Amino acid sequence: MDQDIKKKYNYWQWRTLIILMIGYALFYFVRKNFSIAMPALKSELGLDETHLGIFLTLNGIIYGLSRFINGFISDRAKSKKFIMGMGLLLSAVVNFLIGLSPQMNGFFHLLDNSGKATIGMVYFIGSLWLINGFTQGMGYPPCGSLMAHWIKPSELATKQSIWNSSHSIGAGLVAVLVGTLILGRFGYEAWQWCFFIPAILAAAGSLLLFFGLKDSPASVGLPNPEELDEHAPEKKVAVKESPEHAKRLYDALLKKMVFKNPIIWILAVSNFCVYVIRFTILDWGSMFLTDYKQLPIATAANVVAASEIVGGIIGTLLAGWATDKFFKSKAHHTCLICMVMATLCFFVFWRLPEANKGLAIVFLILSSFFIYGPQALTGIAASNQATKRAAASANGILGIFGYASTTVSGLAFGMIAKSFGWNTVFAVAIAFGILGCLVFALMWKAPADGYAKADKIIAEVEAEEAGAQ
Repeated sequence: MDQDIKKKYNYWQWRTLIILMIGYALFYFVRKNFSIAMPALKSELGLDETHLGIFLTLNGIIYGLSRFINGFISDRAKSKKFIMGMGLLLSAVVNFLIGLSPQMNGFFHLLDNSGKATIGMVYFIGSLWLINGFTQGMGYPPCGSLMAHWIKPSELATKQSIWNSSHSIGAGLVAVLVGTLILGRFGYEAWQWCFFIPAILAAAGSLLLFFGLKDSPASVGLPNPEELDEHAPEKKVAVKESPEHAKRLYDALLKKMVFKNPIIWILAVSNFCVYVIRFTILDWGSMFLTDYKQLPIATAANVVAASEIVGGIIGTLLAGWATDKFFKSKAHHTCLICMVMATLCFFVFWRLPEANKGLAIVFLILSSFFIYGPQALTGIAASNQATKRAAASANGILGIFGYASTTVSGLAFGMIAKSFGWNTVFAVAIAFGILGCLVFALMWKAPADGYAKADKIIAEVEAEEAGAQ
């Protein structure tokens, strides 16, 4: 590789990666702020676990569908950065409106005489959080597509794991901001600022996405990364760039590399189980640590933050590094090992006596440490299996399954916690963890990626075109 090209490529690759990390972390500021603020919403507005669970479920289902839809759009769109930037900006607007909801009482009768939420408030916040689910779904697909366009296939696990730490950075920092700096210092009555401040930060971040990103190496005069990667078989096949040819290739790859690819569906089912464990900790952590472990809200928020920042970031980075270093980029091998350990650690957290609060916190953080391995690597595995041409579409399917898990971790767990207590919630979550281990084991012998298979499909399409001429 020419040194000037290498230097320019490295600059733009890392610039893209860092901006995507900042942008996606800010998506979490206007999504997971709700979870940390839930004890305040329960105390100040009278929303119970069932209401909160419904909000989480509706948001998760719409988010999964949005990721699926925007996955197809991102694979075909020329301006992927516009999709991501607009999604973050719209999420900021939604959060502003939720924060302003008490001031809208005169128009919609959202509060009763005691200042608690009426059914109108439930519908109002629920509708806004449903809209937020869709706008949030505009964040991940452009990231997956942009990284597949900017990063060499042989480096994707390591570098996408670096990007994936943005989940934990965002969730951890917003837990500190909302739980410690706002609610811990000013009390539950300051709940509106849990939405205002993250919204301001997200709106500023959308400008960085609009003006800081480039959609492809070609837009800055660079070759595609697989042309620079000696480990990428796809570069061996010459690809024409006519729109008709590109559409035929995309349709063929979408059909055979995504919809008829059993590995994608195994990853999708596994992702469902991964997200049940992940959302039990992230969405309900502030609730069960205050209710079940009797921790103050500031301490509970700090534990959730530590689970994300310490557990999630380190766990994600080590999982990506180990995948490329020891498992020859076979991300599914790392996923199985991490899933076993995450489930085991969560079980220990649950069964430790109440007097061992410190040790229980350690095992909760360890469970988060391990669950972020498969959380990051299922998407990486799907990108490698579907190849860069259909990476966002494949991850859209995983997104539907992952966020369909909120039917369990959201509404179901809210109802179970209210009716049967947290012990039953933990038992069901662990059962899904065990199921996830079994499903991951089904694809142990799968190859690291699908580029060799994609080569054959591309060659078949080109042969058909040549025969038709």
